[in-house]
Amino acid sequence: MARLHIEKLVAGGLGLARTPSGTALVRGGLPGEVVEAELRERKNHLEGHVRKILEPHPARYLKPLPPSADLPLEYPAQLPIKQGFVQESLERIAKLSFTVSPIQPSPTYGAEAGLYYRTAAQYALHPLGGLAYRLPQTSNLVRIPHDPLIAEPLQPAFALLSGWPLSSLEEVVLRGSIYEGKVLVGFIGGQARFFKKTAQALLQEGIAGVVWGEPSPRGRFRGRIQHLGGATGLLEDFGGVLSTVNVQSFAQVNPRAAGLLLREASRIVAAGRKAVELYAGSGVLSLHLAPLFEEIVAIEINRSAVARGEADRDRLGVQNLVFKQDDARVLTKHLPADLVMVDPPRAGLSPEVLKSLVEGQPAQILYIACDPATWARDVGRLGQAGYQLRFVRPYDFYPLTHHVEVLSLLSR
Repeated sequence: MARLHIEKLVAGGLGLARTPSGTALVRGGLPGEVVEAELRERKNHLEGHVRKILEPHPARYLKPLPPSADLPLEYPAQLPIKQGFVQESLERIAKLSFTVSPIQPSPTYGAEAGLYYRTAAQYALHPLGGLAYRLPQTSNLVRIPHDPLIAEPLQPAFALLSGWPLSSLEEVVLRGSIYEGKVLVGFIGGQARFFKKTAQALLQEGIAGVVWGEPSPRGRFRGRIQHLGGATGLLEDFGGVLSTVNVQSFAQVNPRAAGLLLREASRIVAAGRKAVELYAGSGVLSLHLAPLFEEIVAIEINRSAVARGEADRDRLGVQNLVFKQDDARVLTKHLPADLVMVDPPRAGLSPEVLKSLVEGQPAQILYIACDPATWARDVGRLGQAGYQLRFVRPYDFYPLTHHVEVLSLLSR
């Protein structure tokens, strides 16, 4: 066991400390804390987990939190750390000197800032009953009697399902809507026919809809899906745009924070004739920017997301937005454009997409990112190709975690 002083947090929420044997990266410590940690050797550093906190951070959050809350600080103390992640990534990885705008805090959903913001959550079934989280990077389960991160519409469903007999299931998924005040439930595992009566009983208890998903090595809801009863989707308000959400497709889990980002995005871009959105999902960003362009093309590979986006577009009466179910690498087919919007997965832009952007030379690139490190890598490469960074602001979509969203604009 090693005694460590945590200097700061780095990408991934790991605490950095110095030892006689080299740099240590540990999970579970906060800046300024003195801890005991169990370390193991990696290729270029030491890595491990905190086992005991000897001198805690003065703002450490002391109430119970789920294991996913890896930044357990009082809310005001979280924000400078997340701001620093973005600024440091820009300077260290992109090699750019640029002043990052102040972080946009998450809107408050209750009496205490940083809680009750998540409109989606996934839980394992604990062998002894109840719902549980898996500890990061392990298969170990931690049963939780209450989850203070999930939004109010999900709380009754969590309490209900915690005491419900759900044998043979692997996971339970919740997706709620703050706008409608309702929640959908997804079951993963077992066989769909065994849960039809359970689904009907849940509908009678106020659950809006229930779906079943076949377990798949490709990921959650990547296998067969069967609707068991009730609503298939809910409307959620993302900055004034009502978009459809469901259990099995991705949508931002902090809708009010996402709404603030979407509104700012529509303010910082210059209007033009044509815009293209990559990794579009159901096209909420394109729906926000539609009034600024004569034509918008939203490219998304997921069939379900495209169908939701087209239904939302038609319901809202937006006539200048076209969806294309395709890979982001087809960007070249849809150029030239005045603006290209990208919101890639954590891995950032693929080499093919980056090459298309550089060669296609759109006047503006709106880059939304969920990983400051890969965002900074891509921004640096775009800078080498002649683009200049015009705007950067971090957004806190995930209080009490190390995750931070980035809104940025580049132009030639």
